[in-house]
Amino acid sequence: MKITREEVLRVAQLAHLELSPEEIEMYRGQLDEILAYIGKLEQLDVSNIEPMTQLLPRSGAGTSSLGTPLDNALREDVVGPCDVAEAVLAQAPDAARPFFRVPKVIDR
Repeated sequence: MKITREEVLRVAQLAHLELSPEEIEMYRGQLDEILAYIGKLEQLDVSNIEPMTQLLPRSGAGTSSLGTPLDNALREDVVGPCDVAEAVLAQAPDAARPFFRVPKVIDR
């Protein structure tokens, strides 16, 4: 799939980027390479591969590089206080409690 110059310009517009003509061509080429690679991945036969349900091996699978046991990394959900809002807002350059104030970008 070839990406067009107009598509690069549209993505740049959505990201609020101003690109030079050289950058447009560079990014067009890079995006073409990415899409070509994705096209190769789509050709793989994964019909006999089961989806992963667990990122880490189950118990008894040895130890990690840090020496900790590779065990089920899940834990019970515990509800606890999370009273950090005031500390975080105190560090913000322009806060209007309980919100952060940011520059308006919608009208671009």
